Amino acid sequence: MKKKVAVIGAGFSGLSAAAYLGRAGYDVHVFEKHGQPGGRARQFSTPEGFKFDMGPSWYWMPDIIESFFSDFGYNSADFFDLVSLNPQFEMIFSSGKISVPESYEELKRLFESIEAGAGAQLEKFMHAAKFKYEVGMRDFVNKPCHSWLEFISPKIARSAFKLDLLSSFRSYVAKYFTDERLRTLMEFPVIFLGASPKDIPALYSLMNYGGYVLGTHYPKGGFYQLVLAMQQVAEAQGVTFHFNHNVDAINIENKKIRSLRINGENQEFDLVVASADYHHIEMQLPEKFRNYDTAYWKGRTFAPSSLIYYLGLKSSIANLTHHTLFFEHPLDDHIDCIYADKKWPENPLFYACCPSKSDRDVAPVGQENLFLLMPLATGVSDDEETREEYLIHMLERLEKQTGAKNLYQQILYKRSYCVSDFVQDYNAYGGNAYGLANTLKQTAVLKPKIRNKSVQNLFYTGQLTVPGPGVPPSIISGKIVAKEAIELYHKLLDHEETI
Repeated sequence: MKKKVAVIGAGFSGLSAAAYLGRAGYDVHVFEKHGQPGGRARQFSTPEGFKFDMGPSWYWMPDIIESFFSDFGYNSADFFDLVSLNPQFEMIFSSGKISVPESYEELKRLFESIEAGAGAQLEKFMHAAKFKYEVGMRDFVNKPCHSWLEFISPKIARSAFKLDLLSSFRSYVAKYFTDERLRTLMEFPVIFLGASPKDIPALYSLMNYGGYVLGTHYPKGGFYQLVLAMQQVAEAQGVTFHFNHNVDAINIENKKIRSLRINGENQEFDLVVASADYHHIEMQLPEKFRNYDTAYWKGRTFAPSSLIYYLGLKSSIANLTHHTLFFEHPLDDHIDCIYADKKWPENPLFYACCPSKSDRDVAPVGQENLFLLMPLATGVSDDEETREEYLIHMLERLEKQTGAKNLYQQILYKRSYCVSDFVQDYNAYGGNAYGLANTLKQTAVLKPKIRNKSVQNLFYTGQLTVPGPGVPPSIISGKIVAKEAIELYHKLLDHEETI
């Protein structure tokens, strides 16, 4: 009889784990509290004709995502049309803007035009970043991270110095570039990792390569097309999805999960993979079965939460690209509000995504789909009045940059999403949006473990464990956990046969 597996949560890590476990021959059931897959990457449509991706919008590291499909004999092109954006994005400064071109050769020329010698420096930077990308994303991040011994291999040992694990990202960038705009442009990608550039290892310059060199892409129909594609791959492996199914309790006997109470009914399983919030799952367990106590979680550095607005506008906005970053104020001032002061920022930085510039299916003709995101400290109060104040502030800055008039009056549809919504919808610790920050003290073996130390058949996957936050890492996390679970059962079967 097939081993019966429950995957809690249908985010990217859950979809990935389910697909790999299904391919291995397990009877896999995915339980998702919402009515659709995707987790933070859900999508919704409005009566006005707008279609909004709720979360991820940067399609970077396409080769890592492509490797998921190739593992199952597919290409992403079998499911959606992936287009390369040109420009990749624009970054707005108080002194003007930088438009990042699709072509890497053009990017080098752009850097040179801003700072003499910066084109050659960018080439050196990306040469090193490519090495980190190839080692980091193919060797380093694919470890289950039970022990540092996993990293003792000739290849990783030879690469250790070049990986720059002990250097801060900020000081590393400063070795290459003097112009503050170029430094900010290079530092920006690690914000996705949930910490200040001064606290992120220089290893993560690999993100610059995975973005700026490999390009910024967009799946026609929205980022949600990736979710739907992964669901189809999983279903082709025999995986069954159960939507609007909430896991109410985890029932443990003899240090094993015997059953889950789902929508009030107990169902038995041989193995459970938790793709839901790690802390939330731990709190459902008796204290003696938890990997970590409350003090542990309070001592972690979490990635930011976000204030998000989904806006449908009655007319298009000229002079706005698909991705635009508004960085007219100092980066560190905003970062300090997130990590040190834990308050709403006085001079916020924010991000605007306008997918209707690349895809007319996400908004009615002549209208605009606008997604605004402002990084925010976890745990802050987020009443509607405060949210609205920041919406008006962001729209005023957008008007100043684009020349648009009266954007607030152009709104046909409006929905906000903030700290309390992340808690309500995803049981996210502190309302975080991106998981644990990838600081040096929270990297690799120092992240929460993927296997429960006391409950034999419980595993964890997703952005709070290895390898970390982001779509490609979450997909990798699911693969790592599936491999570990399969190996566990092979060991148990071998043990039973020798008794």
